[in-house]
Amino acid sequence: MIEAGEMVGIVTETDVVRKVIAARLPASSTRVGAMMSYPLIQIDINHTVRDASRLMAEERIRHLAVTENNKVMGLLSVRDLVKMVSVRDKPRFLRNS
Repeated sequence: MIEAGEMVGIVTETDVVRKVIAARLPASSTRVGAMMSYPLIQIDINHTVRDASRLMAEERIRHLAVTENNKVMGLLSVRDLVKMVSVRDKPRFLRNS
């Protein structure tokens, strides 16, 4: 969600499931702001994947805003990290087959 030109929160699949569906709120009238996750936890684009993974674990979150000069450039998810590891380790898996 963007307020005054700044990204302040995000709505994830988990937010929809936990905060709307599980609570049986009407999707037609539930505002995005009521279900978004905030504050938006950020990491600078120059940090490492390990830094991102640690921050996600410490904050117990599954998504990070990636920033450059304090401007949000994109989102990084746990799923993105899993994909990176699976691509990195693929040759090792093939050797063990």
